[in-house]
Amino acid sequence: MRIGVPREIKIEEYRVGLTPAAAHEFVAHGHAVLVESGAGAGIGAGDADYLDAGAQIAASAADVFAQADMIIKVKEPQPAEWAMLRAGQILFTYLHLAPDPAQTQGLLASGCTAIAYETVTSRKVVCRFWRR
Repeated sequence: MRIGVPREIKIEEYRVGLTPAAAHEFVAHGHAVLVESGAGAGIGAGDADYLDAGAQIAASAADVFAQADMIIKVKEPQPAEWAMLRAGQILFTYLHLAPDPAQTQGLLASGCTAIAYETVTSRKVVCRFWRR
């Protein structure tokens, strides 16, 4: 599976969907990881750290969304990101859909499979999901 990590674009959000160590784990288990350039800057992780972990660096979020089978983010996707999601793609992030019907509609329109961190309650479920 090709896993994509775009830079977070929500205002005042400096985290990243995967640390270099997490990217290394995915690569070690046979997955390809594509990280947008600068995505880890907010946590002090540069592109070189991701390259050392075995990830590839993409020039833009558009490249990440276009090439990845699964997108891993921290915060809910913003309207510009809804437009880049597509049918058959998996999105794994915090969603908080209840107070945000526009986001719900944007995700439905994209056709992606959106999995909210806040709804995953069992470590076993997460481990089984990642090993597929």
